[in-house]
Amino acid sequence: MNKMKFSVLLCLVYAIACIAPVSQAEGLKSVKDFRIEAKESDQKKAPILVLFMSQTCRYCEIVLQDFLLPMQRDHEYDKKVILRQIEYNSKKQLVDFNGNVTTQSAFASKNKVWAVPTIILFDSQGNELTKIVGLLTVDYYSVYLDDAINMSQEKIKSSVHSSQTK
Repeated sequence: MNKMKFSVLLCLVYAIACIAPVSQAEGLKSVKDFRIEAKESDQKKAPILVLFMSQTCRYCEIVLQDFLLPMQRDHEYDKKVILRQIEYNSKKQLVDFNGNVTTQSAFASKNKVWAVPTIILFDSQGNELTKIVGLLTVDYYSVYLDDAINMSQEKIKSSVHSSQTK
């Protein structure tokens, strides 16, 4: 009888684990005021990578845990990119690049985020540089991320160079 109770309990624990929302033990810094990230972006001449995600999105958790958090821990990326996240359906307030108070959800809508995970790389003015929608092939996702970061860096460098030659 005890084996049967244990088996039922084990099945219940497993079932709850399967249907429970994805929890984030660790995450990227959440955006509260994009003007702060913009200053850092200007200083580093680095793009701001924003992961638009949902707590219940398993693909978002894969992107976060398998790609972005390891990137955040790798000091090589410290000067290359600023990593942040936004809950695309959250009503939490944030200040956008222009100093306007909005919500994470409204900011996501304004930037045409219709699916998660979505990654958008912004310059310090809030202009979109590169966008990745969805979790593409997992085997190549780190390549897609590095390409997006490198392309965004090049766009920032070329805009800085062209403004200096004017």
